[in-house]
Amino acid sequence: MRALLSVADRSGIVAFARDLRALDVEIVATDGTRDALAAEGIEVGSVSDLTQVPALVGGQVKTFHPAVYAGILARRDVPEQLAELDAQGIGLIDIVVVNVTPFAPEVGARLVGIEEAIEMIDVGGAALLGAAARNAAGVAAVADPAHYPAVIEELRRLGHLSPELRARLAAEAFSTVAAYHAEIAAYLNQIAGNVFPSRLSIVLEKVDDLRYGENPHQRAAFYRETTHRSGTLADARQLQGDRPSFNDLLDLDAAYRIAQDYTAPTVAIVKHTDPIGLASHDELVEAYRHALETDPVASFGGIVGVNRELDGATAREIAANSFEAVVAPGYSQAALGILRAKAGLQVLSVPPNPSEGMRDYGIASLDFKRVAGGLLVESHDDLGLDRGRLQVVTKRRPTLEELTDLLFAWRGVRHVRSNAIILARNGATIGIGAGQASRQVSVEIALRRAGDRARLSVLASDAYFPFPDGIQLAANAGVSAIIQPGGSVRDEMAIEVADRHHLAMVFTGRRHFRH
Repeated sequence: MRALLSVADRSGIVAFARDLRALDVEIVATDGTRDALAAEGIEVGSVSDLTQVPALVGGQVKTFHPAVYAGILARRDVPEQLAELDAQGIGLIDIVVVNVTPFAPEVGARLVGIEEAIEMIDVGGAALLGAAARNAAGVAAVADPAHYPAVIEELRRLGHLSPELRARLAAEAFSTVAAYHAEIAAYLNQIAGNVFPSRLSIVLEKVDDLRYGENPHQRAAFYRETTHRSGTLADARQLQGDRPSFNDLLDLDAAYRIAQDYTAPTVAIVKHTDPIGLASHDELVEAYRHALETDPVASFGGIVGVNRELDGATAREIAANSFEAVVAPGYSQAALGILRAKAGLQVLSVPPNPSEGMRDYGIASLDFKRVAGGLLVESHDDLGLDRGRLQVVTKRRPTLEELTDLLFAWRGVRHVRSNAIILARNGATIGIGAGQASRQVSVEIALRRAGDRARLSVLASDAYFPFPDGIQLAANAGVSAIIQPGGSVRDEMAIEVADRHHLAMVFTGRRHFRH
C-alpha cells in the first residue's frame, strides 16, 4: 500500500506519517512535506522519484504526471488498466493526503490584484483530491487532518480502508475542492464587479451542530461563510452558559449587529430578532438602563447586545434581571466575575474585525431569503444616510436635539420588522411597534408602550405613511418630529397634518423594509 502526502496544513502530519510507516505503508511526498517529515526523523520517498522530473515553474508543477495520476485513477477491478501500469512501471497510489493551500486574497483592508491572487491558487492540490475522490472505489482521498485518526484506526483494525470510509472521505474531498473553487470564483467576480453572477456558489463550513432548530422536532446546524471577514457571531467565543440554541443564535446576531450599528456606547435588548429596547449614552450602564426602560416586562428572557467592552457596573445591572444571553466585543474581569454568578446565562464574546474597512466578498456581501425552489438574493440594506440630503418638508425645522434623536431612531428602525415604528427621546427608544400589517397599528403599539413618555419624543418610520392617520396619532400624543422616507402619493396630506400640529418632518428618500 502506498500513500502520497502533500499538505499545506501540517498539523498532525508527523504522527500520521509515523503511524502509516508502522503499518508498512510506503510514503511518497512533495518536497515541502518531505522536508517537514525529514526534520522529524521520518525519511520518505519523493514524488520526483516517481516522475523522474523535478518540480517546475516555481514549484507549481510537481505532481502533474502520468506516474502520479495513473497510479491514482487506475481501477483496481479492471485488469487491463493494471496491466497498462505494469507495462509502464507505474505503481498504484492507495491513499492521497492533500489539503489545499488556503486562498486568502486579502492584504490588510484590500483585495489583492489578479497578478498577486493567482499565486495563491493551489491547482495541483485540488486536482489530486479530485482524482483520488473520483476513484473512491479503490483510493482514499484525505482532505482534512481531522480524518487521520479514522484512517489509522481502520488500517489497524481491518488492514484496509472500508468502502464506507472511502465514500465519506471522497464526499469531503469533493466538497473541499468545490468550496475552494467557489471562493476563487467569488474573488474574481468581486474584482470584475459582477455582483449577481449567472451561477452563484454558496460556500459554508460547519461551526457546530445545534440541539435542534426553530422548534424541537427540527434538526439544525450552524455554518460560517468562508468569504466573510471576522468580527461576526460565527467567530464568537462562548465564555459561559449552555450552548446557544437556533433561536438564541438568531437573537444574538440581531442584538450584536444592532448595537454595532452605532458609534456611541450602545445597548440593544432583543427578542424574536426585533429590538425591545435600544439606547446610546456616554456611559454604557446608562445606555443599558434606558434600553431596559423601553419595555421592562418584554425584556424578560431577552438577549443583550453591546458594542463596547462590558464593564462591571453594567454587568451588575444585567445580572439583576433575567436574560438568556449577553454578547459583547469583550468583558472586564469584574464583569466576568459578576456574570459568573448567573450560571445559566450565556456569555459570548465576538472578536473585533482585524481588517477594519475590508469589504466582504462572495455571498458574505449579499442577503438571502428562501422561496420554494430558489433563493431571493439582494445586496445588504445599508443605512445610506447622507445628512446633507435630508429634506425638511415642513414649515418648522427640527431642533438640534430633535435631529439627533431622529437620526438615532432612523438608524434603529431598519432593524425592526415592517411595518416598523420607533419612538425615541434623548438617545433611547421609548416605544417600538413592529411587524404589523397596518402602519397605523404599529404607531398605536409604539404609542401605547411609550405612554406619557411619548410627549416631545420623535418618531421614525421604515417606510412612508400611505395615509396621514399615523401622523395624526403621533401628533395627538405629543410627538414633536418625524423621520420617514417619503414617496407616497399622499405626502402632501401628511405634510399638511404635520404643519397643522407644528411638527417637524424630515424625508430621507430611502426605505428600509424588513420582512
